[in-house]
Amino acid sequence: MGETATLNLEPLDATFGATVRDIDLRALDESTWNALHEAFLEFGLLIFPGQFLSKDEQNAFAERFGPLEFKAAAISNVDKDGNVHAADSDDIVKSLRGNQGWHHDSTYMPVQALGAVFTAEVVPPGGAPTGWADMRAAYDALDDDKKAQLEGLTARHSLYYSQGRSGYLPSQNDKGGYDLYGYHDLDVSEHPLTKVHPETGRTNLLIGRHAHDVSGMTREESEAFLDELNEWACQEPRIHHHVWSEGDAVIWDNRRLMHRGTPWDMTQARVMWHTRIAGDPVTESALNHSGPADLGDAKMELPGPDA
Repeated sequence: MGETATLNLEPLDATFGATVRDIDLRALDESTWNALHEAFLEFGLLIFPGQFLSKDEQNAFAERFGPLEFKAAAISNVDKDGNVHAADSDDIVKSLRGNQGWHHDSTYMPVQALGAVFTAEVVPPGGAPTGWADMRAAYDALDDDKKAQLEGLTARHSLYYSQGRSGYLPSQNDKGGYDLYGYHDLDVSEHPLTKVHPETGRTNLLIGRHAHDVSGMTREESEAFLDELNEWACQEPRIHHHVWSEGDAVIWDNRRLMHRGTPWDMTQARVMWHTRIAGDPVTESALNHSGPADLGDAKMELPGPDA
């Protein structure tokens, strides 16, 4: 590795995260990239105000961290014709409301995501914040008895489960299934409740709204156990909510952090772009999968009406 630049970093008032100023993500020399990657591993969440990246520029920045699970997709209540989606029965609204529960991305897929780059194009009044929660700090704060209890336990992760439990399953297609991303018919992914980060060597909780059916527990016992653990983990100083301004960009480490959207008045337009960075199949595959799988003829449309 070559020379490492000095970044203008402002750590957040939390156990993780930093704002990075005086940087252009379109033009990173080697020394700045080295510093940025080190900061990514140290802080887990990096916030870059006022970048105004194009979708191609966003994808190019994300690809510095690894191959993409998918390119920039709209996380938005605005369709390509400019119509705003606000009805509770609307599938787009259901997806957005489901995302307001704490979760890691793609734990319901054969390979959990490494992270994501997220940018703001249109921001409603109030900034429609996005929250993140530090599962490394949460694990560190557990007492020894709880750590011992979690050792060796696994949970299944499913978008069918999380959206169904919250009442936000989308409309079925004519075959009785769902076409949106993540609603596959592969084996339900299984993950340990604690996992060592492959680059930092630190242990993290791996929980969130997609997790269910903890090994050795009934469905009722598992839900009570995970609900309590999720609620405890996602508390100050382990959380941060970023209030968006148009042009902001962030990147987060999905192996360490959970995240969630927050409610806003959906009669107001919000347009965000999400580029998902694929996890390494060697370290991020579910216990019952060996890597990315062929999803066959499934449409697997990306979220958002303009994706």
